[in-house]
Amino acid sequence: MAFFSPAVLYQLYERRLVRALDAASTPRHIGVILDGNRRWAKSMGAGPAQGHRKGAGKISEFLCWAEEVGCEVVTLWMLSTDNLKRSDRELDDLMAIICDAVDKLATARRWRLRIVGDRSLLPEGVRRRLDAAEAASADVDGLHVNVAVGYGGREEIVDAVREILHEGERAGSSLADVAAHLSVADITAHLYTKGQPDPDLVIRTSGEQRLSGFLLWQSAHSEFYFCEAYWPDFRRVDFLRALRDYSQRERRMGR
Repeated sequence: MAFFSPAVLYQLYERRLVRALDAASTPRHIGVILDGNRRWAKSMGAGPAQGHRKGAGKISEFLCWAEEVGCEVVTLWMLSTDNLKRSDRELDDLMAIICDAVDKLATARRWRLRIVGDRSLLPEGVRRRLDAAEAASADVDGLHVNVAVGYGGREEIVDAVREILHEGERAGSSLADVAAHLSVADITAHLYTKGQPDPDLVIRTSGEQRLSGFLLWQSAHSEFYFCEAYWPDFRRVDFLRALRDYSQRERRMGR
């Protein structure tokens, strides 16, 4: 009787999952809430920074998986507006780790980056590094990767409406005129993700089953997949399971 190592069994299982996927049902845009870095660190007897660093190391691997299945856009939520309330020490470590991770993505010249969020909430040095990484990858013809830093879904909608009001003012329109003609399409055109398809699938790791404000406007018709694994432990097999689950759902889009 043959015995196989866990690694071989997982490889065989991955191949089975890949064969079961329908290329026609591949999500164009996948949003990911990278949750569980701190809890992973705690379970390992380590500090938060080690968890964040381990989680950052998972990003390139995940993007390769997304490329393999033909995904066009990935949005990674790396720092929320709520996260900005953490201790100065943890925030300093986390922002340095995020900047290093984004620099690495830009240097790879494989993915086109867009920084989404309220950059005014970030320290000047962090803003400069993120802006530079975004600019350095602007000509890359590859998977579009939104890096959500200083991001909150409510704040995004407020920013969109605020910009619409400013545009109306610059055009000499009255507030009443702007309000009378305001549409869903107007707000969509002023979101951080403007010009991109809405997420078909949103994945959250760590077992938490809520969005916490992630892509509130854009996820109106998204499918959600909640995975028990902490983000640093998220495996290709977990990703493939999410895709299999997505492919088996009937997306009626409100119809």
